[in-house]
Amino acid sequence: MQRRGGPAKAVRYHKKESHMSNKLKTLALTAFAAVAAQPALAQGAAGDSSRGWIAIAAGLCIAIAAVGAASGQGKAVAAAMESIGRNPNSADRIQTPMIIGLALMEALAIYALVIAFFLQGKI
Repeated sequence: MQRRGGPAKAVRYHKKESHMSNKLKTLALTAFAAVAAQPALAQGAAGDSSRGWIAIAAGLCIAIAAVGAASGQGKAVAAAMESIGRNPNSADRIQTPMIIGLALMEALAIYALVIAFFLQGKI
C-alpha cells in the first residue's frame, strides 16, 4: 500500500535538503572568505588600507563572475538539451543560438578576469 503523497513528497523533501545544503555551502564560503581576508586587511593597519580591499575586490570579481557564468551556461545547455530531446528535428535551429549565447556568457567572465587583472595591477 502506497502512502499518501509518496514519491512526490520525497522529491520535495530532497529539494529542501539540497536547498539547505546550498545555503550551508554559501555560509561556509563566506566564512572562509572572511578568514582569508584577515591578512589582507591586517596589512592595512600599518599603511594604506586600500590595497587589501583592492585584493579582496579582485578575488570577489573573479569568483562571482565564474559562478554566474557557470550557472548560466549550465541552465542554458540544460534547456537546449531538453528542447532537443523533445523535438530532435529542431536541433540545428537550437544549437547555433545556444553556442552564441554561451560565447557571450563566457565573454562576460573574461571581462571580469580582465577587470581583476587591472585591480591587481593597482596593488
